[in-house]
Amino acid sequence: MNNPSSYGVYGFRFSEPDHLPLCNLFAAGHDVVTDASYHWNGMERTDGPLLLFQYTAEGSGIFETEQETFRIGSGRAFLAEIPGSHRYYHPGDSVPWEFYFLLFRPQPLLPLWEDIKSKLGAAPAIVPGSRPIRILRDIVHEAYSGRISDPYIASSLLHQFMMELGRLSSSGPRDAAEWPTAVRESVQFIEERYSSMIGQEQLAEQMGLSKFHLLRTFSKYVGLTPNEYLNRTRIERAIELLTTTDLSIEAIASRVGYSSGSYFIKVFQKLTGQTPGSFRSGSGSLNYSRLFF
Repeated sequence: MNNPSSYGVYGFRFSEPDHLPLCNLFAAGHDVVTDASYHWNGMERTDGPLLLFQYTAEGSGIFETEQETFRIGSGRAFLAEIPGSHRYYHPGDSVPWEFYFLLFRPQPLLPLWEDIKSKLGAAPAIVPGSRPIRILRDIVHEAYSGRISDPYIASSLLHQFMMELGRLSSSGPRDAAEWPTAVRESVQFIEERYSSMIGQEQLAEQMGLSKFHLLRTFSKYVGLTPNEYLNRTRIERAIELLTTTDLSIEAIASRVGYSSGSYFIKVFQKLTGQTPGSFRSGSGSLNYSRLFF
């Protein structure tokens, strides 16, 4: 069992001002259940509307929707809306189900929640050491220790959890060592050939993959399409040239792979919010040493 001293369910009923976009934490918990008396039906609960994130530390439970039934084993979570057409329960065997959970009001987090769920699915596997799960455990520990004492602390912790879960869902593994070989080789190809690349069709041919398969796999792990990554790579190189050389805008556009200065300016402004000329001069904005994309 994990940290048995933190077992418990902790509820929060702060008075968040309606005009402030605070995240409303309803409950957090670390629990272990041992038999089928643990059973929740999403259509019978009266404490909604709520969003539930529940993560298994050890053992397993069952999560059912209208479409599928999932066994939520160690390292797996489920995401559910309350009220909603779902059930979750202990399967009735002799193995304890240990889990962490968060319950919170939908607003203002519902759009992010829906985006996360569309990408990860209703019952995703998430590495125990990942940042969202570490923050989940921290929230429960803070609740156990009595340190979630006002709506601002509660909102800050919940917001941090959701941002990290959103980051995980949008970009896949951040460590390039976890990427498939084809993705790592594609990134290397872009970074080495950005000035002469035509686009993702050329990249797909180089990798021996269909354009659709490359687009789907690259986007899953990198968080960008190959063309988006190519443009960011080119603009990063252009920024280096703008700050370290006296080359003209047209010359820089050509050197980083754009066929026309006007298109280069359009892409540069879209990604940085400035034209190359204003970026170089520092007029009308901060004088950046580096921009992160």
